[in-house]
Parts: sequence; structure tokens; C-alpha cells
Amino acid sequence: MHAMQYEITLPADYDMDIVRERVATRGRALDGHPGLAFKAYLIRERGTAGSPVNQYAPFYLWHDPGALTGFLRGSGFRGLSADFGRPAVRNWHGLALEPGPAQGAAPRAAERLTYAIGEDEDAAERVERALEETREAAREPGTHSVVLGLDPHRWELARLVLLEGRREERGASQGARYEVLHLSEGTR
Repeated sequence: MHAMQYEITLPADYDMDIVRERVATRGRALDGHPGLAFKAYLIRERGTAGSPVNQYAPFYLWHDPGALTGFLRGSGFRGLSADFGRPAVRNWHGLALEPGPAQGAAPRAAERLTYAIGEDEDAAERVERALEETREAAREPGTHSVVLGLDPHRWELARLVLLEGRREERGASQGARYEVLHLSEGTR
């Protein structure tokens, strides 16, 4: 598995309904895409749930790294780059995908937390702790699923939690909080 995310920060006065409409009309293009586990179409809106920015920030989990590369070379990403500029793509080796009790429901919110593995920490022990934290997070009510990834270049862990409930209904988060506009699920 391989996780990736790009963040397109938009002007403070940008009408986020434009992004909502774009996802409503184009978001199903990756439904059933070979090699894709899922694409969560995520946004943050300035002043909502503590967000300081307007941002379109989709998060992908790929079963097949070749499909990821094909996507980045394909017409969809080319079109996005033409409309918004080519974004930097963050990526992590997928360590876990844990289903939650709300997996049958459409997720409406997401939380992404990234944290560095310190130079003084044992990386293997920290990853094992993160895997256990991921399993625990997946058991929480309202959780659709949880992904854990590792960027060994930065020695950074990233955890994405997809949630059934709106983010305003959830407690405080230490990470970025998003609205989920659509979830495309692919095929192996």
C-alpha cells in the first residue's frame, strides 16, 4: 500500500462551493479505479472547525504503486495541475488500513495527524506503538477506517481517520480536520 496527499491552498475569500461542485460533478471518476484502495475528497474551510485556510486536500491510498504513478501521469492529475498549478505530493508507505465500526456508512469528516519519529527514538518501537494506536482508533464509535503510513525520508508517521460524523460533532483533534465530500473506492 502507498498513501499520498496533496494540498491546494486557496485564497481566503475563495468560494468553497466551487470545489464542492467540482467534486460533485467529477468525483466519481475514480470510483472502481484499478489499484486504488480509496480517494477521500477532503476540504478545509477557513473559519470552520478551526481551519486557518481554504484548502482542497484529497488523500489517496493505493494498493498498487504502479496505479499511483499512472494517476500522476494521467489526464485527471494533468487537468488538476492546469486548473490550480501542479501541487507537491506528500507520500507515505502504507503500514495499516484498519476498518472501523462505521465502515458501512459514508464518511463525512476526516482527521490527519502527522508526527516525526525523533532521532533519539527507536523507529521500530515507535512504529509498533503507532500500529497499536491505529488499531485503537479504528475501534472508536463513528470511525469508518484508519490508515497509517510512514515516510522514511523524513521519518514521519501519518494517520488518517475517516469518520461517520461531522467534524463539529467530534472532540478536539491535534491534526488537520477535514470535511469529506466523496469517497471513491477502487479495485485491486
